[in-house]
This record gives sequence, structure tokens and C-alpha cells, in this order.
Amino acid sequence: MFEEVDWSERGEYMTVRHGISPAMANEVLADPRRLVMDPDPASESGRSVRIVGWSQTRGGLVTVIVLEDNGHQYGVNGWAANDLDRRRYQAQEE
Repeated sequence: MFEEVDWSERGEYMTVRHGISPAMANEVLADPRRLVMDPDPASESGRSVRIVGWSQTRGGLVTVIVLEDNGHQYGVNGWAANDLDRRRYQAQEE
């Protein structure tokens, strides 16, 4: 589903702003237990997808935002998962 996300436009921003590298974000996208919220509940346009998953490199849960446009997936942002997203991720396992 998220095999080839393009981080070329926002990867550096995400790394500088939130300390999440594109490699960490890709670990989240590859997490077999990832939580996918489509659309992202915080999206104003309804076009972005929120994914919460485990980053081995970070050693914790990370939230990643991906925008799908004309069959292309763009990485928009990522940050350490907040309490709500951690609870959502854990709730799906129960």
C-alpha cells in the first residue's frame, strides 16, 4: 500500500523540524501492525492519510502523513506519536 512514498519535497523539513528521517517514516509504513486512518481525522481537505506505526530506528511509535495524488504518494510529515495516536495504535491490537 505504501511501497514508494516520495519524500523529496518534505523529507528534509520533517527531519529538521521533528527529528524523523524519511528512513524512519518508511519503517512506520512497513510496520505490519501499522494503523492507517484514511482520511486523516485532522485533514481539512480529506485527502491525506495518517499512519501510526513502529520505527525500529526511533525505538517508538511515529505518526506519518501521506498524501495520495493521481496514483502517486507524497510524504508530507512525520513526528513522534502523541498520546492519542499511541492509544489508537494500541486499541487496534486489543
